Amino acid sequence: MTTPPAPLARKFTLTDLRAARDSGAKVPVLTCYDYTTARLMHEAGVPMLLVGDSAANVILGHETTLPVSLEFMIEITAAVRRGAPQALLMADMPFGSYHSSPARAVTNVCRMVQLSGCDCVKMEAAASQLRTVRKLADAGVAIVAHLGLRPQAVGVMGGYKFQGRTADEAEAIVSLAQKMQNAGAVALLLEAVPPDVSEAVVDAVTIPVIGCGAGPACHGHVVVTHDTVRLTPRPPKFAPQLGDLATPARDAFAEYVRRVKDGSYPAAEHAYPMSDAEREKFLAGHRF
Repeated sequence: MTTPPAPLARKFTLTDLRAARDSGAKVPVLTCYDYTTARLMHEAGVPMLLVGDSAANVILGHETTLPVSLEFMIEITAAVRRGAPQALLMADMPFGSYHSSPARAVTNVCRMVQLSGCDCVKMEAAASQLRTVRKLADAGVAIVAHLGLRPQAVGVMGGYKFQGRTADEAEAIVSLAQKMQNAGAVALLLEAVPPDVSEAVVDAVTIPVIGCGAGPACHGHVVVTHDTVRLTPRPPKFAPQLGDLATPARDAFAEYVRRVKDGSYPAAEHAYPMSDAEREKFLAGHRF
């Protein structure tokens, strides 16, 4: 039997995420990019939302996540915050906003936090970002380090390929996870790695690990919402099929086209009528 939706009764926080790691509870996480969807997710009881730079693909239509701007990410994150005030909100830092220097990263990340109201910030993290993560943690920013498949590094990785394919690659991911924790990251997001690798990461660190196509050992799981409801043409294999929003939406749009073309819309019930007296007065004063 399907569990009926239940809105979040209170704010879900990093403390709750950490407690889930300790208790073994699993935390569901969905991507979100707008106020209306955030409100529906809040009503459905989704405790944690990610405003991902995947908005570049599913909202703006780009082939990669690279073109999306910091200003755009701030704007849509703030919209999601307004729609889901009780959710733990994670904002994605876009490509180029934190790479040039730790000082620039601190400036841009603090701007994201101040203007969007997010609770934590996600960064695709290579070893070169360790110093930046440490500076941000020292500044009091909750950083989630994104390891494994890093879409912003798709050019270097040679495409969207799962990571940790070899023993050496797997060991490097586990080692980097430990280093990110030591630098002050509050959580990890591990994308597209074999279950053995994610299990090793979970065992090697004491902070929560959120998986994205990373097997069952992770403490939470995130997917791109559009992939789960058939709004994208080629969803990845790890995205569960939760429903079909594309077909009823397409049918509704086609029905609108039909009604306008055949003249059934707009009808009398869609109009704002004048009173008879005002209508007669208006028509008497205007001879067309």
